[in-house]
Amino acid sequence: MTVGFVSPPPAETPSRAGRTLEPAEWAAAGIPLLRSPRELVAGLHTRHRPGPATSVVAVLDPDERIIASASFSRANSTPDGWECRNVLLSQLRRIVPHDLRRRRPSRTAVLLCCRGDGPGWRDEDGAWMWGLRDACILHGLRCGAYITLTRDGWQVLGEDRGGRRPYVGGPAVWGTRPENGGPGDGGPEEGGRGDSAPKAPGARRGTTAR
Repeated sequence: MTVGFVSPPPAETPSRAGRTLEPAEWAAAGIPLLRSPRELVAGLHTRHRPGPATSVVAVLDPDERIIASASFSRANSTPDGWECRNVLLSQLRRIVPHDLRRRRPSRTAVLLCCRGDGPGWRDEDGAWMWGLRDACILHGLRCGAYITLTRDGWQVLGEDRGGRRPYVGGPAVWGTRPENGGPGDGGPEEGGRGDSAPKAPGARRGTTAR
């Protein structure tokens, strides 16, 4: 009888279908509501002026101030959740140190994805949602909002909040201060719900943006 070492079976990896989140799963994941989503979107738009097929990942402090952000281009094909996770993790490692030594996360990562088509949920959104959640776990951050920016405006997926400005290809919002993503004095305000974009399937209703 021959005695030898048998290579252990490869570690199980989730299937490609498992590396995505459906709208209802994202809505039920307990993602914290943004207090001022329009101010955040306006701040990121002013900082990066992203175009279609561009994403912006940002890290917020407990007061929802932008402490770091990075923009990157996305491939045109529908990505896999692992690919999204790896891209986001590399960007997060580049802009902020990890918080893995903390008992609980104190900072939050949010993702803004821009595209040239209309609002609403897409298959690629599910992959980026999965990737954002996984990247936050591996970097010791709290998983925050997933926001889309189109030519029709912006929308926080999983919530009933959106607006017409800013939008892809549009000018910077008046009165926005890039250093904290908040509105300045003298600029016209848009309501968080008065300009609401169409609600995504499985969306959960949020409070009025302040």
